[in-house]
Amino acid sequence: MNRRHLLQSTGLSLLPAWAWAQDKYPSKPITIICPYPAGGNTDQRSRQFSKFMANALGQPLIVDNKPGAGGNIGTELIARAKPDGYTIGMGNFAPLSVNPTLYKKLNYDPARDLQPICLLERGPLVLMVPPNSPYKSVQDIITAAKASPGKLSYANGGQGGSHHLSAELFKLMTGTDITNIPYKGGAPATIDLLGGQVDMMFEQMYSASANLRAGKLRALAITSKARSPLFPDIPTLHELGLKDFEVNNWQGFVAPTGTPAAIVKRLNEVCNQALQDPTIRNQLLEQGNVPGGGSPEQFAEHIKVESARWSRLVKAAQITSD
Repeated sequence: MNRRHLLQSTGLSLLPAWAWAQDKYPSKPITIICPYPAGGNTDQRSRQFSKFMANALGQPLIVDNKPGAGGNIGTELIARAKPDGYTIGMGNFAPLSVNPTLYKKLNYDPARDLQPICLLERGPLVLMVPPNSPYKSVQDIITAAKASPGKLSYANGGQGGSHHLSAELFKLMTGTDITNIPYKGGAPATIDLLGGQVDMMFEQMYSASANLRAGKLRALAITSKARSPLFPDIPTLHELGLKDFEVNNWQGFVAPTGTPAAIVKRLNEVCNQALQDPTIRNQLLEQGNVPGGGSPEQFAEHIKVESARWSRLVKAAQITSD
């Protein structure tokens, strides 16, 4: 009896082809699609984890940058990839939890087309003003904004991104009218903040820390629920009276839906191991971020909760992708 007939006689012929190869996974290089440009935080994090994971899995992990459309182009490519474990990608705050509501047409559905693997990090933002700003506290901003609606302005580093939504949530919770000044990225937005062309900005901690330490910008509050060990003197907006105000820019690995559960489990194990690596963990903490971790199911629940939350804000503030 040949192998084919033996399998049929035992009923094993019904098993999918990938089942025979899972014990050897991975047997070739893995591609990580990064939905943002080379050199940015998401790219750096992708490459940092790829080195650790390559050593753990015994195969190269190749980062392929596919930026554009607020992360949608790269995220769609992840969703449309063959679900065999050899193409995964970095899933982010905006493409997974904001853009499905922000954009009128999206060619992927995070809940339907993507399989969460592991949350890697969460990072708070800092509300900053120039050092010579007359606004010394969050209450000063609220008072001035209410006295002159629309006069104050905030720098928006990217439509629908954490910079933007932090400011819109702040406006909604304080009942203020502060003018949105959009920029193509956090760097040009910070330049105008440094020059005093805008009054305030919510910036991610890893980008803000250098200017804060140098005294080039002044922090008024942080968007996490707890103070940052990196800057323990910066109060949270929650403790300043904006109850339950919390915004974190987060990211983690995802795969196309249909990727075998055993492969997702293996990748999740390696991600959790990477998060315990002293070099990786220390870099996350030194940038003011909170290391992630946990199961694929926990990451899926995180995305679900975030999606519902930001969908409500996008609709309430009538935010569009324009």
